[in-house]
Amino acid sequence: MNPQHFREALSEKGIVLSDHQMEQFSIYFRTLVEWNEKINLTSLTDEEDVYLKHFYDSIALAFHYDFKSDISICDVGAGAGFPSIPLKICFPHLHVTIVDSLKKRITFLNHLATQLELTNVAFHHDRAENFGKNRAFRETFDIVTARAVARMSVLSELCLPLVKKNGLFIAMKGSKAHEELEDGESAIALLGGKIDKTHTFMLPQEDSERSIVMINKTGNTPKKYPRKAGTPNKEPIL
Repeated sequence: MNPQHFREALSEKGIVLSDHQMEQFSIYFRTLVEWNEKINLTSLTDEEDVYLKHFYDSIALAFHYDFKSDISICDVGAGAGFPSIPLKICFPHLHVTIVDSLKKRITFLNHLATQLELTNVAFHHDRAENFGKNRAFRETFDIVTARAVARMSVLSELCLPLVKKNGLFIAMKGSKAHEELEDGESAIALLGGKIDKTHTFMLPQEDSERSIVMINKTGNTPKKYPRKAGTPNKEPIL
């Protein structure tokens, strides 16, 4: 998917990008490739792959949720900024917070935000388990999202503690989303979540299956969660 096809494909979905926004995506791509030579950010560096599998795939969240309102998003384990930075470019009014455990990635994101002239973005070098215990952030976000971070039984413990009551946890998954949801159902319920719906679609051109899992935060997360760093992955809630 080249930049023009990217623009046209988003326009077909009702997301019309200005020339300035297209330039921001161009800067994003160039900066990503440049920094990828110094630190491991992505295995994809071909322009068509980045525009399809990173940019378009990230923005696909907006095909199933209206991001036009003034909302706060926390992106857990965003790596090179996916999906929250592409969403921020498309919807500049969003308040974006990214938490990632690798300081080098946070350094990249701070540089990227400067290059893109983004406002209302914050980057935190921290483990999600510790971040979710922090009273300044716990249960404060309208939406918490994660893409390719962990299986649902683990991911729920990293993300749901950050979602405010009546907020939304959105997990971006591949073709095994249904199996992961079955395994993570107990954890989701225990942590105050309720499965709403799963949107499944095929990524254009590549025809690989993607799933967007919507989980409503219907109750407060018990204070003991998230457990200490590393525990959710070693001992997932069953």
